[in-house]
Amino acid sequence: MGLLDSILGRGKPVRPDLDQLFAVPSAALTLQAGTGFTPTGLGSVCFAGVEGGAFARVRQDVRELLDADTGRGGIPVAFTRDGYGYTWLLARQASGDTAALVNDLHAVNSLLQDGGFGPQLLCSLIGFRSPEGRSLALVYLYKRGTFYPFAPAPGGGEKRDSQLELQVRAVLGDDLRVEADLARWFPVWGAPGL
Repeated sequence: MGLLDSILGRGKPVRPDLDQLFAVPSAALTLQAGTGFTPTGLGSVCFAGVEGGAFARVRQDVRELLDADTGRGGIPVAFTRDGYGYTWLLARQASGDTAALVNDLHAVNSLLQDGGFGPQLLCSLIGFRSPEGRSLALVYLYKRGTFYPFAPAPGGGEKRDSQLELQVRAVLGDDLRVEADLARWFPVWGAPGL
């Protein structure tokens, strides 16, 4: 970082720290105790649309890795593309096995990063549900190395429950590296795993 960057307020970009994902199982227990939200067993990784042979190989590697890891027959992951052109990979585990889900998400992020697709990685999310059926996601921002809660308001539509998001931030402040800049708490409407 040079003098001009300091004067203009530009800092060094945060290096992605995928190991931050391993704090989620402990945070899930804190979240359940503090708010009643429990893991759904669903999580996803979002990345900018990528095409070509190299990506096809990484995609196949992801399928083989997660299929071998879970020991389940069939393909435990699903790839979808949203209306903005982003690709989502949805991983499934038993609802009580947050550690296995986090391992899957970490493996997917690592494979994409090691395959040269790190710049295309956007976020990962882990889904939670309240006893009343409300949805919540803990979203990991790949390029920031931080988490934030995303809570759609009940009743459908594209409205957020900001009060719940701030409550979750307060509950998890000691468990996760929570994104301090609220402007970076982007909505992930209709994300797989939510």
